[in-house]
Amino acid sequence: MSSTTSPEPTGPLLVRVRAVMPALAPAEQRVANAVLADPGGVAAMTISELAEVASTSETTVIRFCKQIGVPGYPQLRLQLAAQSATENIRPEVGGDIEPGDSLDDVVRKVAFADERAVRETAQQVDIHALAKVVTAVVNAPRVDIYGFGASAFVALDLQQKLHRIRRVAFAWSDVHMALPSAALLGEGDVAIGISHTGVTVEVVEALEEAAKHGATTVAVTNFPRSPLARTADLMLTTAARETTYRSGAMSSRIAQLTVIDCLFIGVAQQVLPDAVKALEETASSVRGHRLKGSE
Repeated sequence: MSSTTSPEPTGPLLVRVRAVMPALAPAEQRVANAVLADPGGVAAMTISELAEVASTSETTVIRFCKQIGVPGYPQLRLQLAAQSATENIRPEVGGDIEPGDSLDDVVRKVAFADERAVRETAQQVDIHALAKVVTAVVNAPRVDIYGFGASAFVALDLQQKLHRIRRVAFAWSDVHMALPSAALLGEGDVAIGISHTGVTVEVVEALEEAAKHGATTVAVTNFPRSPLARTADLMLTTAARETTYRSGAMSSRIAQLTVIDCLFIGVAQQVLPDAVKALEETASSVRGHRLKGSE
């Protein structure tokens, strides 16, 4: 059964702000944009000054604080000041990719975005939820994984990893195959939907179909208040930032793979003797297809 209440955002303050952005009212989004644009500057503002910058009211600023799990504006200023003081952001590297950037700039900025996505995803991952997903997958007779577009590659990666340790798993990236497969799931099976935005209709539909038949449903998404998150029994969140040239979409894939790797290792630990034997056997099966002298 899916959750009926909006999950509370977790992790560092600015990660929480970005995570709830799509679910905020327009006036609250203006406050969020002001905070994200200049965290240190907002930390030095009065509530009236922030309301003016965001073209809204002090009441809206207070509502925004509640939405990101902060009791009030004084606490928001303190958290912003603390994060601004400790976050090591190199402006020349951490900025968005610009049309005039050299290829060297592009390499450094892409590397920085990927590193940040991994770090911030690890900081906010819900260990309790991850442990529940690990247990569900370990005990599942079958795992179905749904991902479309860039998320299809992540779904296939998880399927391949689970298959190598003797877990029955299937990855689906075509809705006409995903929905019938979901309809065949039952009690004890696990359905995992992967979508950065959490609004990919096909993934949501697949999880809804799986839930109808009693499967445990899991969402992997960047946005904890998205339709996909609301559909799922359990949720694992990522923390990737959207930027131009789709570097945000690229870093979202890295963030998803971080979560998937943590899930896989957690499952492998629970079935360690069999997992080690299976990994050795599968590695041995392809050893003859490596060039001589490459080992």
